[in-house]
Amino acid sequence: MIAIDTGFLYALVDRSDAWHARAVAAVPTVQEGWITTWSVLTEATHLMLRRLGPRFAQTLMAEVADGSLLVWDLPADQLARIPAMMQRYARLPMDLADASLVLLAEHLGHGRILSTDARDFGSYRWKSRKPFHNLLLLK
Repeated sequence: MIAIDTGFLYALVDRSDAWHARAVAAVPTVQEGWITTWSVLTEATHLMLRRLGPRFAQTLMAEVADGSLLVWDLPADQLARIPAMMQRYARLPMDLADASLVLLAEHLGHGRILSTDARDFGSYRWKSRKPFHNLLLLK
């Protein structure tokens, strides 16, 4: 499974986005399975609705509904960790979607991600010390 961030989902559908070509080139990784969080989906659908129109947000949610994009439910016992993580990365700053992806990486046991946010995911560590491996930067 590969963790999916907001910027990747947006770049995939916006042909004018600077990351669009890289995002499209990463589509074959869907065979490994893509997974994200509800907070990432909230951000992505908001951006798509505002910038591109409802069709794109609807299509994204149809992919969730049909299981093409899996969604990890953040366990309630992990919620208490988010404020401390946001404080640790306050200089970036870290938002809820990013915090949820750090927790998802810990759940998955790896930091493989598709993200246009090279700065932040280059700085974040899962399990406090393990770096993310942003597959969009490897293209």
